[in-house]
Amino acid sequence: MKEKEFVAKVAASGGKVYLVGGAVRDRLRGVTPKDRDYCITGITEPQFVAAFPKAQKVGKSFPVFIIRLNGAMCEVAFARRETKSGAGYRGFTVAFDPDVSIEEDLYRRDTTINAIAIELPSGNVIDPFNGAVDIADKKIRAVSDHFVDDPVRALRAARHAAEFQFEITPDTVLKMNACGRELALEPGERIVGELRRALETDRPSIFFRALERAQLLEITFPELYRMIGKTQPPDFHPEGDAFEHAMKIVDDVAQVNADIVTRFCALVHDIGKSVTPPELLPHHYKHDKKGIAVLQAWNRRTTLPRNWLKVATLVIEEHMRAPILEHPGKIVDLLMKIHSSILPIENFNDIIRADNRGLLPFYLEYAAELIEKFLLVDGAAHPPELQGKSIGAWLRAERIKVFQAFKNHKEELQ
Repeated sequence: MKEKEFVAKVAASGGKVYLVGGAVRDRLRGVTPKDRDYCITGITEPQFVAAFPKAQKVGKSFPVFIIRLNGAMCEVAFARRETKSGAGYRGFTVAFDPDVSIEEDLYRRDTTINAIAIELPSGNVIDPFNGAVDIADKKIRAVSDHFVDDPVRALRAARHAAEFQFEITPDTVLKMNACGRELALEPGERIVGELRRALETDRPSIFFRALERAQLLEITFPELYRMIGKTQPPDFHPEGDAFEHAMKIVDDVAQVNADIVTRFCALVHDIGKSVTPPELLPHHYKHDKKGIAVLQAWNRRTTLPRNWLKVATLVIEEHMRAPILEHPGKIVDLLMKIHSSILPIENFNDIIRADNRGLLPFYLEYAAELIEKFLLVDGAAHPPELQGKSIGAWLRAERIKVFQAFKNHKEELQ
């Protein structure tokens, strides 16, 4: 169905259709919208179902339908009022009768840049909270005190700051801070969901800095918060403490690698520094080993995606020795370990390069080529008298020979 036909059918039932949310915000930012969401007023749910019997209802607390328009699946919600009646994002009493106006629906939204609607088909812009001005000024501002009704709005504001590189206004920072008590009680999957989307941005560090400014980082990501003030040797880390280092590395990796798992690994590669005793600072002995325990504790507190946990464990465990390995056997072992993981060697290298001031050791520079040559060594070609673990030892020895020959060849070419 075409959008024009959809709007006409709603109008024939006595209602109005508005384009809302990110589609309007992105249009005003000069960005092509990813999705188109609609809000309707003036009709009842039975009237809507009668007009669009194939629409799929997905909302439980209030009517939300999925309908195909212009070849894409779009969300259609009824305009609603919300009254806070309990804790968390489910603690609302919702009214969605035909008398709810578009202005009332916009009032319940989180920030002004998300509280703009375009009436269809006229194209009239409804912007009661001056969201267009805030978009032009690159500001994130809460619509009202109702911002605190859903504590995850604080995370969303921080994530939008990173996504759009907008500044959060001081009054909105205070409202974010007021979300802290309820935010601590939110389901972990909501926190991880916002973390995932923050890691998709060009500068994820803005997300974490915004949370710290609102005094929410300790509540949401205490493992990162505890890195603040963990000093490092300035000759190696002129950027500052362990938190500043983590922010730098995640941003640097985000500039060259779009993979979310890799960015998460960059974020947490030094997380073991968060538990360094003050008397040992600025040194962080065995922080790689400690980091695995910290990551496991994070996972117990808020379940992380399994692939994040698995790959981050590898990076935390190996990032310290990867730049300094010299023993051929250990080099072969590490390359094959990375190859057998779900983390591409190129992604591992992006993290090590960022952490090692742009440098990679010889074997990582040529890792993809080396691994390809290692895999050509056929385990079935082992001497017939070998059995069990002896076959694995023979295979490793053969790959060491391959590495040494490769290295010698490259040195001869220099």
